[in-house]
Amino acid sequence: MNHLAKQFSKLLLLLAIVGFCATEASAQSTRKLLRSGNKFFDRENYRAAIPFYEQVLANDPANAKALYFAGISYMTFDKEKAADYIYRAREAKPNLDSEMQYWMGRIDHINYRFDSAIKNFQAYQKEIPRRNEERREEVAMLIQHARNAKREVANPKDVFVNNLGGSINTAYSEHSPVISSQDNYLLFTSRSAGSGKKEARDGEYFEDIYEATRTGEEEWTQPKSLAGVLESGGHDASIQLFDNDSKMLLYRSVNNGDIMVSERNAEGNWTAPKSISDRINTRDFESDAYITPDNQTIFFSTSHYSEYGDLDIYVARRQANGEWGTPRSIGSTINTRYDDDSPYLASDGTLYFSSRGHNTMGGYDIFMAKYDSVARRWSRPVNMGSPINTPDDDTYYRLSPDGSYAYLSSYRIGGYGEKDIYTINYIRQAGVAGQLFSQLDSLAIPGVELIFNSTQADKRPVSYRDVTKPGSADYQVNVLSGRTYQVQFSKDNKVIATQQLEVPTVLNDTTTITQNFYIDYVDSASVARVAQMRNIYFDTDQHNLRPETIAELDSIAQIMKANPGINISIEGHADSRATDEYNIQLGQSRADAAYDYLVKQGISPRRMVTVSYGERRPAVPNTSAENMQLNRRTEFKVLPRQQENMNSDQQ
Repeated sequence: MNHLAKQFSKLLLLLAIVGFCATEASAQSTRKLLRSGNKFFDRENYRAAIPFYEQVLANDPANAKALYFAGISYMTFDKEKAADYIYRAREAKPNLDSEMQYWMGRIDHINYRFDSAIKNFQAYQKEIPRRNEERREEVAMLIQHARNAKREVANPKDVFVNNLGGSINTAYSEHSPVISSQDNYLLFTSRSAGSGKKEARDGEYFEDIYEATRTGEEEWTQPKSLAGVLESGGHDASIQLFDNDSKMLLYRSVNNGDIMVSERNAEGNWTAPKSISDRINTRDFESDAYITPDNQTIFFSTSHYSEYGDLDIYVARRQANGEWGTPRSIGSTINTRYDDDSPYLASDGTLYFSSRGHNTMGGYDIFMAKYDSVARRWSRPVNMGSPINTPDDDTYYRLSPDGSYAYLSSYRIGGYGEKDIYTINYIRQAGVAGQLFSQLDSLAIPGVELIFNSTQADKRPVSYRDVTKPGSADYQVNVLSGRTYQVQFSKDNKVIATQQLEVPTVLNDTTTITQNFYIDYVDSASVARVAQMRNIYFDTDQHNLRPETIAELDSIAQIMKANPGINISIEGHADSRATDEYNIQLGQSRADAAYDYLVKQGISPRRMVTVSYGERRPAVPNTSAENMQLNRRTEFKVLPRQQENMNSDQQ
């Protein structure tokens, strides 16, 4: 081997060693990042774990471990990304972890892929050892949740879910909305860093209570922390305003979780919280409560009496001495072996609560039940369905003071980060009113049946009907808003036209939408009425209105009022005496005379135009005095419709 070859061989060896060292260093860095991420993952601090996994993926996008653990970690923050990552992990390494199909089922479920979730759960279920009965029971329950969710999502309710917005919600959890009796003051709980509280084990900050004041229909002032006198150093959460908004129920994480009471002092500030009662608070977990407006009954959630350590709803009555009496269970119709929490009794006696049991779609769902005072028992709880409930946690359902909408805390897709506060508005009916006109000549068409056909959110058909009124061709219907309608027009039992109308979502019962329809149809009765617009005639070289023309113009005014879709051209003419220029001016004066009179009779100037043809368009040859009289005239012609709702400025 010559000298040059030896040098080249050494260079290759050096490059190989450098490459090996770089690869080894990179591998060590990846292992270190994964260990760091897994350290937080094992503590369920997914927020802190994610950056480490993302660093691995920045250098190695197909790293199965980083994709897998990041996918699970993203379940709370970004459900779509969670699904993307875990499926990429399975593609990269199908046998990475024996729990993979379990987590794929969980992630499919919260992403509304219910059939896929069921398939993954069933496949995972087959691999669970028989001795692990608890896990088998859990997966069987998850399969049922997916089936429940599939059924509810296929039959949604007509409600509008609205995020309360970025002034209230953050990338952290916001929940427990409490609204004042005037609907203008909001208390809520946040786990953001805003109040300066310390970070909890799971990577969010300890809960703190905030207040905000309404500045608009969907606008609030910048939230202000009530840390200070209300702060315990642990979790503090809002529960309820009661006793004319002078008192606040709140939760504190002291003593495993207790219900506390704070009062407003003379300056309007909240005082130091006190335990509501030793009969309500125990050594175990009390999470939420509701006191009725008469201040005589309290519903609350506690784990104290539960055989399984889950939350159950209990009720206590106020005694004559003002103290709370002995709590008793609300009953097995409401309480399950899973968590039943966040009770709220509406003014109509409906109990709303959150539960992980019953026929939940997954996690907590909102349920409602009525009390039968004769049978002295609660009715079977009803799942409030989609889109109020989702496959993830939905809790803290509270009605607004007038009951027209509700507040809710939810982990649903599309929020600002984790749990957000939403409003739930039931979609209302909207009035739709207007007139029906001919497309060809803008004449009103009375006696036409309009049928508005659409479907409810659950695909059940809805239909609304009216008939255009005699003369004016007015119609008016009340329809369910927030959908597209196929409008069918029928006359004499025959369909003469169909059109489509999109009705926007409205959240009150006072909205009316004006919609005039134009169809390709000529109504003979309307044509006959317009045909009654006869010419008016003038004396030689005059534009004054004769007595008989006044009566004719009155008739024309009545026709236009009865047919508000009509716009007309008023055309002035002259005989052949005098010059062409003079006759043009004379014809204009004759048209203007009719125009001015009709305006005085209440016809909008916007519905009329004038034009003069002078002697250029004779009705008959100017060969006799009789013929010249027929040419000294003003004619009235219906204008073709130029745009939708031409009559919007009619008088």
